[in-house]
Amino acid sequence: MPEFSPADQQFLSQLQDVIAKNMANDQFGVTELADAMNMSRSNLLRKVKKLTNVPVNQLIREVRLKRAMELLQSSSSNVSEVSHEVGFNSTSYFIKCFREHYGFPPGEAGKRTSSEPVKQEPKRVLGSKKIIWIGIAALLATFIFQYIKRSPPAKIERSIVVLPFKNESNDSTNLYFINGLMESTLNNLQQIQDLRVLSRTSSEKYRNTSKSIPEMAKELDVRYFIEGSGQKIGNQILLTIQLIEGPDDKHIWSKQYRREAKDIFALQQEIARNVADEIEVAISPDVKKRIDKIPTKNLEAYDAFLKGVELLNRTGTENLEASIVQFNRAIQLDSSFAQAYAVAGISCYWLDVFKADLKHIDALGNYADKALLYDPQLAEGLTAKAMYFILRKEYSKALPYLEKGLQINPNSTTVLNLLTDFYFMYMPNTGKYLEYALQGLRLDASGDSVAKSYTYLRLGNALAQAGFIDQSLQYLDKSLAFNSKNSFTRHLRPFVVYAKDKNLKQIKESLVKEFNKDTTRFDILQDIGKVCYYLKEYDSSYTYYKRFVRLREVLKLDVYRHENMMIGLAYEKAGETEKAKAFIEDYRQYLETDQTAYKDLGLSAYYDYKGDTEKAMQHLREFAKQDNIQYWIILFMRQQPMPGTISKLPECKKLMNEIESKFWANQEKLKLTLEEKGLL
Repeated sequence: MPEFSPADQQFLSQLQDVIAKNMANDQFGVTELADAMNMSRSNLLRKVKKLTNVPVNQLIREVRLKRAMELLQSSSSNVSEVSHEVGFNSTSYFIKCFREHYGFPPGEAGKRTSSEPVKQEPKRVLGSKKIIWIGIAALLATFIFQYIKRSPPAKIERSIVVLPFKNESNDSTNLYFINGLMESTLNNLQQIQDLRVLSRTSSEKYRNTSKSIPEMAKELDVRYFIEGSGQKIGNQILLTIQLIEGPDDKHIWSKQYRREAKDIFALQQEIARNVADEIEVAISPDVKKRIDKIPTKNLEAYDAFLKGVELLNRTGTENLEASIVQFNRAIQLDSSFAQAYAVAGISCYWLDVFKADLKHIDALGNYADKALLYDPQLAEGLTAKAMYFILRKEYSKALPYLEKGLQINPNSTTVLNLLTDFYFMYMPNTGKYLEYALQGLRLDASGDSVAKSYTYLRLGNALAQAGFIDQSLQYLDKSLAFNSKNSFTRHLRPFVVYAKDKNLKQIKESLVKEFNKDTTRFDILQDIGKVCYYLKEYDSSYTYYKRFVRLREVLKLDVYRHENMMIGLAYEKAGETEKAKAFIEDYRQYLETDQTAYKDLGLSAYYDYKGDTEKAMQHLREFAKQDNIQYWIILFMRQQPMPGTISKLPECKKLMNEIESKFWANQEKLKLTLEEKGLL
């Protein structure tokens, strides 16, 4: 038994007492334990992990399971009674957890020897609570100490994809309804923590495919498939669901459901429970509550909602606007329909994102607030609220909603992609950007070549920003292999190549060639202008920047304000002094509200341009304290022309060396962290 300090011994004893006193409370979890211990949740997690090397929720659950084993072997209580006595309000969930932990169902506990899996002394068959409580402290102590510094057992990953359901009705207009059943099945399964559920876009390509299940399993790297087919005739629903083990094309389970339309929610809940039972993943009580929650009692409202979701999934301005019409109709029929409010808000976001004129932001805010009013735990409502704050550029307010949304729905590619872009565009953090990009790749294994190309582009970009240049080029080449016309990949790749060959002229040639294929690409225009400035080709820089500014104004886009300093310098070189001042002043105003790690770097450049060396160096010192900066800063900070004189100062050169050294040290830490999580 390990040695503990007196303080640690006291902590573990108190922990034992608290868990024991709350053994039968099914609502007692990590938060309640933290409160009872007068600790913050994060401090409790860290301390218990340090002492026992297991997560707190796992510790609580396995304490309950070990207590259950003792009761099953020493008392006359049946499985249902024991499950409630040790804090499981669902007998089926208890059976699942017990079987996963011990390798056999609780009904066989009495047949097992006392040494499986924990050595126990034979006990008389007693119903006495007194006997139970006498032994509980020793049982808990044995459990906690046996986990000290023990590595958690490896788990076999369970992964699943829900294929598009087939509409077997003669009425093709019922497709939205069948798709809605598929969507609800997917959404319910996505909430299960121990299950990797691939995104809807991952399966959409296979809607009319002739490929076999094993072929799809290999392409998607997934173990289980759900196939569905159904029809709706009047008020009757006929739905057939099959569960198939992909690599072997082994049919595990099949069931035909006949229900009336009014029972649609019970049908959706039953499908999720049946699938979870068959692949032996546990549905936690919290997830069960969310799955069992009926979104609306008005079937006509739900029908309008499903039509809106169908339009939202098609994307495009007209479809998005039409989807809001359907969601509003659902809300008119049921004013407390939280899901309808939430998804209406999400449609508003996609209509406004990247636009300078935000026509739908107020509606988005109202929809999000109503959704969370009627269901504070609704993942879509949390997502809509985060989207509202993103459009308002209140990024720090958006983050908690995104994180909570992902906690509720750990398989949501919508939230994962928002978090990935959040740490790329809004609050740049190379480590988190790469981590979420890697997580997204696990769930968005799209068989569609175009979609997969963009998935690899996002990951290639994240790898490049973290300084993993060779790996970045591998994924960018994969991106082009799936879609050689992916101009965004062709836009990024020259910069990544530059990290290896340091050839600015080659970047310019590649970008000009790409721009000539599509002269509406304002993003490429501004990069050409910047590269030309680096090359000291100031006339060319001004020409390209001028075209970029014109396009930005015509399209009414609120983008690339962080480049206005460089644009102003190019205009100044061209003799357009007043416009140059306007761009540089706008850059300063942009920095006032900038919430990124690069604010001080921008202010350093601004004050250097103004000739205020003291302020410029002060902000550069502050920037040198930042972590998780983009590799592009390291790559170009010695290449780009400085607007003033601080680059000649010894302290400036020293700070640049420190910034670069810190970047590579952090990259090594990031690599180890991602390897430990199995993401790299």
